[in-house]
Amino acid sequence: MSKRYDTPATNTWCPGCGNFTILNVVKQTFDEMNIDPWEAVAVTGIGCHGKLTDYIGVNGIHTIHGRVLPVSSAIKLANHELKVLGFAGDGDAFNIGIGHFAHAVRRNVDLTYIIHNNLIYGLTTGQTSPTSTKGYVSKTSPRGSWEKAINPLTQALTARATFVSRAYVGEFSHFKDVLKQAINHEGFALVDVLQPCISWNKVNTYEFYRNRVFKLEETGHNSEDWDLAYLRAEQWGDQIPIGVFYKSDEPPYRENFPALKKGKLVNQPLRRDMEKLFREFM
Repeated sequence: MSKRYDTPATNTWCPGCGNFTILNVVKQTFDEMNIDPWEAVAVTGIGCHGKLTDYIGVNGIHTIHGRVLPVSSAIKLANHELKVLGFAGDGDAFNIGIGHFAHAVRRNVDLTYIIHNNLIYGLTTGQTSPTSTKGYVSKTSPRGSWEKAINPLTQALTARATFVSRAYVGEFSHFKDVLKQAINHEGFALVDVLQPCISWNKVNTYEFYRNRVFKLEETGHNSEDWDLAYLRAEQWGDQIPIGVFYKSDEPPYRENFPALKKGKLVNQPLRRDMEKLFREFM
């Protein structure tokens, strides 16, 4: 694999963390798609995943908690030629960030949203997260969580996302194929990545997933069938499907803006007296 996306930063993730696989899959995917470092942007939130912007040599922004999608959307609308990838943990995305998720999906902003889904808060040492299963025992739910888990896939499908997928870090080549499809998709693309937290989550481990995941494409799944996609997305337990659940061709959000037909916003001159505008708020 090319080293053009490497950085001098020292990686401090726990040995065995699924984040390593996500990082390497993204780097290799960029390399195979011949995406130069200046053509891509990585946007991260708060959590263990947030360090990814230190470890990949592309344009990067480390945002505040739950704000990956508004920042990613703004970047894409300002320069729609960039490949914009948003990275968020399950807590970052589906706790404080869940409101942004629904609106980014329904707008069909042309970006790829990768969820580092370890079903727990890892950075803060093992609290129950929005995607933790009901009954999950942690330091914040010692009697077991009373709340139903948020399902990223059904959330996306309900908001009418145009590309909904799931990958597992234990299936490197399959994960890479799913990510390539997501990046090439014109519109909002969700990639929910199952990645074990080896330090704090002792339930959803590599062994847990290894004995349960199966690839949708090997079952003859029709990714254009929304109802079937929803049924598959609800499947969790002894069998856990991975792959592309649903995709449809709809115009991305940027096509609604006449100004973007003149080229990138970043190349267009400002037509307002910005100093006057700022004075109004000072």
